Amino acid sequence: MIPIRDSIPNVHTPVMVRSIIAVNAVIFLFALHLSDYSLARMFHEFGVVPARFTNPQWAEWMGYPQGGYYAFFTYMFIHGGWLHFLGNMLSLWIFADNIEDIMGPFKFLAFYFLCGLGALGIHILFNPDSAVPVVGASGAIAGVMGAYFLLYPHSKVVTIIPIFIIPFFIELPAVIFLGLWFLMQFFSGVSAQVGVPSGSGGVAWWAHVGGFVLGMFLLRFFKDEKRCYYCYKAWKTGKPDFTFDDN
Repeated sequence: MIPIRDSIPNVHTPVMVRSIIAVNAVIFLFALHLSDYSLARMFHEFGVVPARFTNPQWAEWMGYPQGGYYAFFTYMFIHGGWLHFLGNMLSLWIFADNIEDIMGPFKFLAFYFLCGLGALGIHILFNPDSAVPVVGASGAIAGVMGAYFLLYPHSKVVTIIPIFIIPFFIELPAVIFLGLWFLMQFFSGVSAQVGVPSGSGGVAWWAHVGGFVLGMFLLRFFKDEKRCYYCYKAWKTGKPDFTFDDN
């Protein structure tokens, strides 16, 4: 399932979402010009290798720099290819603008980072000895999707469902689209944990699951009730042109 757009209008310009996408794009374009060796070094230093932090002796023997906790944040801005990058940025663009709408840009940024950190923590919990770098924004975006699931279950998501080589466009309620997405991540994670091939090796399924659940939990602490009122009014009327006083 590939989301194309949703039906919830904006009240505020999503400046932080656009900024995050811009930073991801700059880093991705930079990475495209790296040699295979330099790209691998970038993944291992600025991505998160779980065993680097759970087994310090192994990390020292492998030559990782000491500390390196900046990778807990930088991993969210590194992607492993065009599909990885475009898929994440599309989901961020579709769902995150409405979450920033009800939080404000700086609260949203804190929420986004916390979801990314929590998603990473869950991945490390399930894969403590992994030497494979974790990169990508999908854990943080999963948190955004979890918040969206609670806030806008009534939303409609225009979705492409490819059947063989034919794309079918269908409008799904957000509660169904996101609910199916979450179940796919959960059961894929279970399958990977028990050693059943899923056909999608290298995907951090539990990071997606953890990020989604954490986003649902954190929503209550980050949403601004005043912003929620104006956003709800915009949804009901279809006219997101209200003035808003931040004071």
